[in-house]
Amino acid sequence: MDSHMSFFIGKGSESLVLYLVDLVIVFTVSLLVEWLSHTTFLSNYSEKDNFGVGQVQTGLYGVRMTMAYVVMLAVMSFDAGILFVAVAGYSVGFLVFGSRVFEKDEFGYHQPDLPPLNC
Repeated sequence: MDSHMSFFIGKGSESLVLYLVDLVIVFTVSLLVEWLSHTTFLSNYSEKDNFGVGQVQTGLYGVRMTMAYVVMLAVMSFDAGILFVAVAGYSVGFLVFGSRVFEKDEFGYHQPDLPPLNC
């Protein structure tokens, strides 16, 4: 069996429709990872309930890491289309949720609920 590591486009899909569905799923999941990375909906809770907020924060962190690893596994299929769509999803997600383009806070930076993703 001859195996080598090189990128290809759409070889592993059974049909074009399934390949396009795969691309949409990878784009959406990578966009959701960026959304979770920049959420601030836990900041409305009082400081008296640190245990409960910490549990929710830990759960969100676990969900975000699971989705990030799913995107990583999809990219490891060595499909160039999947790679480009994953990068596009992360980029659009950062543009919408993390950059100053759509910032509504006039004082600048807001503290997200989860720590940043580290490589």
